[in-house]
Amino acid sequence: MHYSRIPFFILGMLFLMMAGFLILASIKANAAPSTMIFIQLAMAIMSFCLSYLYPQFKQKDERMRLIRQKGMFASFIAMLIYLIVFNMGIQFDFIILTANEMIHLLSALLISTLFISFVIYSKIY
Repeated sequence: MHYSRIPFFILGMLFLMMAGFLILASIKANAAPSTMIFIQLAMAIMSFCLSYLYPQFKQKDERMRLIRQKGMFASFIAMLIYLIVFNMGIQFDFIILTANEMIHLLSALLISTLFISFVIYSKIY
């Protein structure tokens, strides 16, 4: 079975269109958009990054191992920063979110950070 970049790009476009449709529907309904939109946008970012990275990820060499390792480390540091910022924001009432909204936001940030860091490190190394 032959894989290519095209399915990732198509998935990214579908996620982007779904998020755009939900944003448009919430604007038309005069309501706040659902926080699930963050997850869909993160999945679109992930799909576009995988589309870009596919030829490099296909090769299982030392360079790709290094990119994955550095990307995971950067994402771990970013996760700690996100948790500290959200914890302080909630503690001092700067951020007022439900647990569900917080989980959606954190998940979207982590997914986006991981795959964007992969792209950045693939350009560096």
